[in-house]
Amino acid sequence: MDAEERELLEETLRKTMTATPSGGGLDAALTELGWPDMLAEEPSAAIRAVFRLLGETGAHAPLVNDVLLYEMGRPLGGALPMPYAGGKWVEWSREASVTGTAVDPGLPLLSVAEGAPVPLTLGRQALAWWLLGTGHAMLALARRHVLDRHQFGRPLASFQALRHRLAETLVALEGAEATLVHADGELSSLLAKAAAGRAALTAARHCQQALGGLGFTAEHPLHRHVKRTLVLDGLLGSTRELTREAGRVLAARGAAPRLVHL
Repeated sequence: MDAEERELLEETLRKTMTATPSGGGLDAALTELGWPDMLAEEPSAAIRAVFRLLGETGAHAPLVNDVLLYEMGRPLGGALPMPYAGGKWVEWSREASVTGTAVDPGLPLLSVAEGAPVPLTLGRQALAWWLLGTGHAMLALARRHVLDRHQFGRPLASFQALRHRLAETLVALEGAEATLVHADGELSSLLAKAAAGRAALTAARHCQQALGGLGFTAEHPLHRHVKRTLVLDGLLGSTRELTREAGRVLAARGAAPRLVHL
């Protein structure tokens, strides 16, 4: 797939995610667009395009199931237990009638008994792209706000404190993406998911500050991205847990690989 084809695909995906109701409807629409074929033929490119756009558009679909099933060599379209932060296990339901979590009502996650171990490399990459897309969506909202709003006769974007917060957010997101682009194994994917979670949490904190009281209102879309970040960070291991796990792995090995191999 060349650059022009990739751009056309991403535009089609964006329109579909924007126009189609999240959940089962979007799941069916993406399947019709060829999501299973994309995942089978170019898994890295498919995961990057689809999950990053899920974050940017604020849409959701139970596609993490498909990524885990693909890595296990099983047919797509089902659901299976996934590890969650704090030793919990959840299932991302494909049923339209399932209500969401307390934090993010949009995500149909059900608490389940502990499941069998599953390979997590591609699943963590997918969630990392989703978190980065969500982080960039929050940054775009905050940037638009500080450019449009004025205080004391000056645009908010002229205040150094706000500029520093948004610059720190951008650096965190770009750094996490650089880590994710080079993730090609279990440890590097673990670290990429941890970096993306930390970057998205940084974006949530700083963008909330930039938006002030407006960011707390139900009428502004920021709160949906913040909730999504908090839930996705815990799925397949939270930032804090994955960082500790990486430390244990490196301590057991007695050495750390070169940065480009992490």
